[in-house]
Amino acid sequence: MSVVQTNPNGLVDGRQKDRIENYTKFWNKDISKEDSTGTENRVESYTDVVNGYYDGATELYEYGWAESFHFCRFYQGEAFAAGLARHEHYLAAQMGLRPGMRVLDVGCGVGGPARAIARFSDVQIIGLNNNEFQVQRARKYTKKAGLEDQVTFVRGDFMKLEEQFGPNYFDAVYAIEATCHAPTWEGVYGEIFKVLKPGGVFGVYEWCMTDKWDGSIQSHADLQHEIELGNGIPEMRPIKLVRPALEAVGFDVKHEEDLADRPDPVPWYYPLEGDIRKAQTVWDYFTVWRMSWSGIFVTHNAVWVLEKLGFVPKGTHDVGEALRVAALALVKGGQQKLFTPMYLVVSKKPLAS
Repeated sequence: MSVVQTNPNGLVDGRQKDRIENYTKFWNKDISKEDSTGTENRVESYTDVVNGYYDGATELYEYGWAESFHFCRFYQGEAFAAGLARHEHYLAAQMGLRPGMRVLDVGCGVGGPARAIARFSDVQIIGLNNNEFQVQRARKYTKKAGLEDQVTFVRGDFMKLEEQFGPNYFDAVYAIEATCHAPTWEGVYGEIFKVLKPGGVFGVYEWCMTDKWDGSIQSHADLQHEIELGNGIPEMRPIKLVRPALEAVGFDVKHEEDLADRPDPVPWYYPLEGDIRKAQTVWDYFTVWRMSWSGIFVTHNAVWVLEKLGFVPKGTHDVGEALRVAALALVKGGQQKLFTPMYLVVSKKPLAS
């Protein structure tokens, strides 16, 4: 994939516009006509699928979800931002991150978690992202936070980590809701294994279809398809394949748990429900409103107008529509316990490796 160029405002020209416009071509919007060929095409073209999605979705994510593009658990009365930060800190604590470690963030988004974990654990973090638009924004936000000496960002393919960094380079690696975009788990986990030092730790929050999901049931298959379309994922996979994939490449699994299965009084998907009566704090009303019918209506039409006027690339409106599909599917998947965005697994690379 050729390197895209950015203008002084951080916007990506050329291929960004093409990828956004062509994003939805990887799916058949008629779910009944979706077949294995479509999945194979997405897996083969995973970089275009993911880049097309995030070129169009990044600023919409920031509008609705700030700088940390992930879900989290909530305690009663806990603010949205506090829940996101706690989720990041929890992963760092489970991994045992300590000052001085060199850590890789695989699929770092615009760097929100990297900045939070760097502050929390006092580690050096390199954020890796294949999307140039997000890399530029991550650098901008990190400079503003005064963390340029502690958190840096590079563009790269997480299926070619050893080629970029060399073997045994990192003390720890983590991925927050990112490796679901890989064409195979074995492929991306294998690359992570290679760049970890012997004894190094890998922590991941993985997106999975749970054991309650059954692809032979049409409604379950439809839900899987909607999650893929709405979130730029080539292929959603079942939770039962995570541990075998890690062990197949050499990892020793130390801890695994579906955090979404905990009996929390406030579900992880509540901000997507759009019910402002459920907002945890007064500051969260706007966050929740953006996913209400009126918030979606305002955003949807505003993006349509901006696209017609040429202020955003053609296809952004379609990606916004995909996000709407995603929100509905994720809520449904969460309510029916068919999907989890927070299957936590902490693994180690054996010292003998």
